Amino acid sequence: MNLPPQFITQTQSLLGDVEWQKLSEALEEPQPISIRLNQNKIDKYGICLSQDIFESIPWCESGFYLSARPTFTYDPLFHSGAYYVQEASSMFIEQIVKQHLPHKNIVALDLCAAPGGKTTLLRSLLPSNSLLIANEIVRKRAQILSENLLKWGHPDVIVTNNSSEDFSEYTNMFDLIVADVPCSGEGMFRKDEGAIAEWSVENVDVCWKRQRDIISSIWHSLKPGGLLIYSTCTYNTKENEENVAWILDTYGAQSLPVQIEDSWNITRSLYSKTLNTYRFMPHKTKGEGFFVSIIQKPLEEDDVVEFRFPKEKGKNKKRITAQEAINNKIFEESINWINNSNEVYDSVVYNDTLFAFPKLYMPYLQLYQKEKMCIVHAGTPIAYIKGKACIPHHALALSNLLQINTFEKVEISYEQAIAYLRKEAITLPAMTSKGFVILTYKNMPLGFVKSLGNRSNNLYPTEWRIRSGYMPQHLLTL
Repeated sequence: MNLPPQFITQTQSLLGDVEWQKLSEALEEPQPISIRLNQNKIDKYGICLSQDIFESIPWCESGFYLSARPTFTYDPLFHSGAYYVQEASSMFIEQIVKQHLPHKNIVALDLCAAPGGKTTLLRSLLPSNSLLIANEIVRKRAQILSENLLKWGHPDVIVTNNSSEDFSEYTNMFDLIVADVPCSGEGMFRKDEGAIAEWSVENVDVCWKRQRDIISSIWHSLKPGGLLIYSTCTYNTKENEENVAWILDTYGAQSLPVQIEDSWNITRSLYSKTLNTYRFMPHKTKGEGFFVSIIQKPLEEDDVVEFRFPKEKGKNKKRITAQEAINNKIFEESINWINNSNEVYDSVVYNDTLFAFPKLYMPYLQLYQKEKMCIVHAGTPIAYIKGKACIPHHALALSNLLQINTFEKVEISYEQAIAYLRKEAITLPAMTSKGFVILTYKNMPLGFVKSLGNRSNNLYPTEWRIRSGYMPQHLLTL
């Protein structure tokens, strides 16, 4: 690996000669491969995976190392959201959440969320009936984030495509903010050769300053007593411990300890023994470079800790147009496609698509819509209108809200599943009824087709399809 000379000098000075030598040798080794299971789906559908290739990640209950890299693109269970491919070190977020998050409904913001590894983990860990806003400033990456969250299947999510400054006016909105801030990416050198080419001392300086700007812009939106998880995938202290120290000094905040096992070989602060920070170094822990600290905002006796929604100037009831009335009539049947026995979810129609969104957090969605926040998706898309027909949305097939017995199910083979994911025609059994059918693979819902009797229409999203017609000779799937 051709590392930048200035990076070598900087990191050798930070670690010492012996530790640097061990790190440089580790960076020449193959990167570990790890996944995290979607336990909700695994349990619900009784999925059996190839446990013989698994080694548990000790700091994450649902995380596993793999002995060999599967062909993820050609694994239908990957596309159905049965698991997420995530770097092992970053799964340490689970320990922070379990040890410090209150056991109550909370509103959380994942500020720099794409592509969705920490976001899907966070959504699995939050107390039930909590709301997660997952944000990404880059539009293309926000679409990838949305896709991954829809595959994960949890309905209590809003995905936004905004800058950190756009959240600055929402004082005291969030109980928890996760800021996996853009960084110089030193910890990704083994994983991404592009990170090596982009690295420079000047870029490190740009990064630590930008990181402070990001924290400054969202600090007021964190409730007094609320928690900030600050993380990077880099080694230098400027972007790590020095920025944590700056947050504590600037805002009078407190860094909180996380209980860890000695066997995990996690490195504590390399800058100050008074800071509670945690480093994952590839020569010590099985994973890529990762840094994290949990910070608590100070809480004074007279602090207001609840978010105050802006007062509305008169409530003019919106009149329903003739087209909206027609659409509502078309959507009537599709309300029964979700499991809403406790009436936790409201239905919302937006751009000819019906969504299920938690009633408790409807004011947040309405506020974001009013404030012109860029919402990529909110809740679970249930159905959309095509012509005069109501079509089940693909996201419904992957959602935890799916009332699966509403539809006829057809179990398909591996070859059929790949054809479906390529958006090719699928031949159904002769006795299949006409109408919408949900395809399953290993009992896991994969998506919808419309049975027309002698043929079927593939309803898989065009933008999600497997574009390659190539099939690897040596396939390894879960």
